[in-house]
Amino acid sequence: MEANKERIKIIKLEDLPKQIGKEVHVNGTSIALFHLSNGDVQAIGSRCPHAGGPLAEGIVSGEFVFCPLHNRKISLVTGEVQKPDDGCVTTYETEVIDGYVHITV
Repeated sequence: MEANKERIKIIKLEDLPKQIGKEVHVNGTSIALFHLSNGDVQAIGSRCPHAGGPLAEGIVSGEFVFCPLHNRKISLVTGEVQKPDDGCVTTYETEVIDGYVHITV
């Protein structure tokens, strides 16, 4: 972990339903948190780069979330909006420690 980065405990993993996003606020930053069907936990910036749609309210499919406003497909791993659209959201490192999800910011 970089010296200027901080790992913050967010939520119990068991309180984060699979395939449903949850918006959390960390140090004034809004982050969309996802517990995927494969067990992975991913965290990205919570607003779509196109029109600011709330990504935590989007439909999750595999390792992607679809923005609820205009259906942009965004990778939960890389943060990249899928072609033919373009754009990117910030991704955050996640880790499960002692049953709690931590995000590095």
